[in-house]
Amino acid sequence: MSWQQYVDEHLMCDIDGSTLTAAAIIGHDGSVWSKSANFPQFKPEEISAIMKDFDQPGTLAPTGLFLGGTKYMVIQGEAGAVIRGKKGSGGITVKKTSQALIIGIYDEPLTPGQCNMIVERLGDYLIEQGL
Repeated sequence: MSWQQYVDEHLMCDIDGSTLTAAAIIGHDGSVWSKSANFPQFKPEEISAIMKDFDQPGTLAPTGLFLGGTKYMVIQGEAGAVIRGKKGSGGITVKKTSQALIIGIYDEPLTPGQCNMIVERLGDYLIEQGL
């Protein structure tokens, strides 16, 4: 399966008539493996900051998580594994695998829990595959 298929079929999947707003699989170095058409253009330092928070949990909490210039308030996650952010009625989930970051961005009517489930399920599968 291609990386684009993972994004199209597993991240941008239909959940009760809704889908993620945008999604991507990005290497730890910031290289884009695959993304949805509307995934925001991000800066390398935004990915670096996310990676730093996985290594040193809590570094993003004071400043927020930025992606594509959009600021998300960091909410509960799993240290070293998942970062979750909120902005208005939407948010972001970032799951770290051994080689990549799985990123999902959502807006209502999708719920935070649905976004978490979509992103983390694919991340867990890729971890099982050694990716």
